Amino acid sequence: MSVCSLFMESPIGVLELRADEEKLVSVEFASENQAATESDHPLLIEAERQLKEYFRGQRKEFTLPLKIEGTEFQQEVWKALSEIPYGSTCSYGDVAARINRPTAVRAIGQANKANKFPVIIPCHRVIGKNKSLTGYAGKQVDKKEILLTLEQ
Repeated sequence: MSVCSLFMESPIGVLELRADEEKLVSVEFASENQAATESDHPLLIEAERQLKEYFRGQRKEFTLPLKIEGTEFQQEVWKALSEIPYGSTCSYGDVAARINRPTAVRAIGQANKANKFPVIIPCHRVIGKNKSLTGYAGKQVDKKEILLTLEQ
């Protein structure tokens, strides 16, 4: 299956949206000097529309077909992340408890890091036990802060 891309500007930097014929494959942070692009791919157009609505505060949930690939554990974590309500946060420990793996806090962090759909699968809503903003897109905690502020 061929994969198409679209680059879009956002409050957290340029995002690269990738899709095959049927599903969104990933949302990735692109280099800041990457210009926005257009696409005639219907799914990329729809994903860009939904993300723009989210960034304008007009959308709280996404309705996009996602190609979710990962281990069984990662998929469990991503499902739990998707259940964190808009405007809410929880700790890595809370997520571990939610999936009945209370000692898997570090593994939750690794699953967050492997999330190919930042914003859409809201790993930005997971914060440190002491309410600190920890790890987002590597060391880009400022992006997490922007997203959480947007949702308040």
